Amino acid sequence: MEVLTLLLSGLIALVSPVGVIVDRTAEGAIRSQFQSVEQLQVRVDNAPSYQIVQGRADRLQVAGRGLFVTKDLRLAVLELETDPIAIDPASVSQGTPKLEQPLQAGVRVVLDEADMNRALQAPGLTAQIRNLAINLPNVPQARQIQRYDFLNPRVEFLAGDRVQFQIELQEQGFPDKLVITARSGLQITAGQRLQFIDPVLLVNGETTPDEIVTAITQGISERFDLHRWEARGVTARLLSVKTTAGQATIAAFVRVEPQALK
Repeated sequence: MEVLTLLLSGLIALVSPVGVIVDRTAEGAIRSQFQSVEQLQVRVDNAPSYQIVQGRADRLQVAGRGLFVTKDLRLAVLELETDPIAIDPASVSQGTPKLEQPLQAGVRVVLDEADMNRALQAPGLTAQIRNLAINLPNVPQARQIQRYDFLNPRVEFLAGDRVQFQIELQEQGFPDKLVITARSGLQITAGQRLQFIDPVLLVNGETTPDEIVTAITQGISERFDLHRWEARGVTARLLSVKTTAGQATIAAFVRVEPQALK
């Protein structure tokens, strides 16, 4: 949900101290949310122009390339377009923007395989993978994973909306390694979950029982269910997830209720 953070933070820039909308002001505010940006364009549509003084804008459009969310995580492409925006102008001057109506936006993100693999090698990422494995429901003896080091994680985006993930497990104190490879098709369920289609899990090239594969894929799907954001006043829906060789494209819809900014 880093894109959501970007969207909310950029709203403050929609009204300048003199009440004049300036695309570059909004661009600077959005650019500041990233570690670095290779290309970024921001456009704020506003007619009639005086309504910006009232904290309103017709539309905010963002188009960026090479955006580093962190020093290790790069978005190849980010495109964002909002519906009309309404913010309490007094709250902006106080530095605590408050929405007067729900904010809705469409988001498109493109991820490059090389960028994702660089992010997977970042310090601390393997610890997050281990914690995910330990907390997967219905996985027998999952906590035994604590005895292993997770090495060389790698993802491949395949043509036909398929993905492959590979990682090595080495038991602490022993030289031997287990090479775990997972391949699956991707499909969206109810706009909130990723469903894995025809998943295959290999350990050192040998297939694992179907019940283990099912338990793991269901656990991952449930853990990343977007429904959990609704309690915070944010509704997110996946519209499409497409993969080609070396690249993944994600399109989503986000609705932010006024109380989400409180």
